[in-house]
Amino acid sequence: MPSTAGGPNGDIDEGAPLLGRGRRRPSYLDEHRLWLRYPLYTYHVTKVTLLSNWVNVFLVFVPLGIIAGARDLNPTAVFTLNFLAIIPLAALLSFATEELSAKLGQTIGGLLNATFGNAVELIVSIVALIDNEIRIVQSSMLGSILSNILLVLGCCFFFGGYGKVKQEFNTTVASTMSSLMAVASASLIIPATLYSVLDKSKDSNSEDNILILSHGTAVILLILYTMYLYFQLGSHSHLFKAVNEQEGAEPTDEEAVIEDDADSNEPELTPWAAGIVLLIITIIVAVCAEYLVGSIDEIVKTTRMSKTFIGLILIPIVGNAAEHVTAVIVSMKDKMDLAINVAIGSSLQIALLVTPFLVILGWIIDRPMTLHFETFETVVFFLSVLVVNYLIQDGESNYLEGAMLLGTYTIIALAFYIYPDDATGTPLPIVSAVTKLLRG
Repeated sequence: MPSTAGGPNGDIDEGAPLLGRGRRRPSYLDEHRLWLRYPLYTYHVTKVTLLSNWVNVFLVFVPLGIIAGARDLNPTAVFTLNFLAIIPLAALLSFATEELSAKLGQTIGGLLNATFGNAVELIVSIVALIDNEIRIVQSSMLGSILSNILLVLGCCFFFGGYGKVKQEFNTTVASTMSSLMAVASASLIIPATLYSVLDKSKDSNSEDNILILSHGTAVILLILYTMYLYFQLGSHSHLFKAVNEQEGAEPTDEEAVIEDDADSNEPELTPWAAGIVLLIITIIVAVCAEYLVGSIDEIVKTTRMSKTFIGLILIPIVGNAAEHVTAVIVSMKDKMDLAINVAIGSSLQIALLVTPFLVILGWIIDRPMTLHFETFETVVFFLSVLVVNYLIQDGESNYLEGAMLLGTYTIIALAFYIYPDDATGTPLPIVSAVTKLLRG
């Protein structure tokens, strides 16, 4: 009987089934000599990982950044080199997470993407939190949200809609996500307004009261995010299925080819290999983040940039660079549901998972991390969510709406460039602004 395995020369036997030939099993995986098999597979994993994205050419900055930080060179050089090093590391984290998720199923894969999708911001924020750089943590979290719902979504609308009359997407999914973002903005407005009331009272423990409120709110947000994951992956998973499919519509020949090709592409790394890659890249990101955060104080002194601008504009753009490119590419292929899921879904991870986690972590390690952001930052966040909600509520988008979002983000970036770190203000304007908006 003919064998279904490859022949001694790597030839495929004629008796082998025709199905499943999309990707050929590397011959060294059948090698019984362990001393030869494992080095060859290690080489394969390294090659596949390094060639997973063109942006990995920036990996040359990883050793340069670590060396510059270890030798305590010029802070500007340390910041710049580690800043550039984080770009390819973020792409590698995304690649390893996708490889691991593909083998472990949709539910666990969703949890992994939620955990590691914003790993760079999380690691940078943990390092900053340990160093008691609360302003860096808060601005980095807020900046990640703004860059996703304004910059990324704006690019998706603009480049995806250019040359088209309109693009359509699932309004139920979009409205669910935007509603959760509104809840997240409320979680910042409430501590800000409460702080205003407590600041004018005779109670001298206003900071402690805000901490109590933040800890309780963080727990509630984590519960909401867990329910959202179940909603997305379990009870209402049919709403989050791929994109631009009308009920009963037949796929085009091109879509059928793409779908068949996607089904035939098995993960190139085993779960163990992907997990090891994920662990190694996470450690390297932590090292680069340590040097990056450590050089920020000197950067602030030697340039006009503030800590708020660095955390809110620069770090989020770098940390999500690979994710941003992915969202824009799929929007240009008219897959707007997927693009919105990447952009707004990532913002939800930050607002409902990462930020509450950092508040709880600050509680554990005795750092005063709260949900009380400064007045200007809270108003900017609320207005940004409001603008996005208005633009996506009709289930359609075009390039002009993308330009609106990009213009809004540019205005915010300019405002934070001149925004001083020591700026404070009463949160009372938030109350009046919200009241006026609710009254129409």
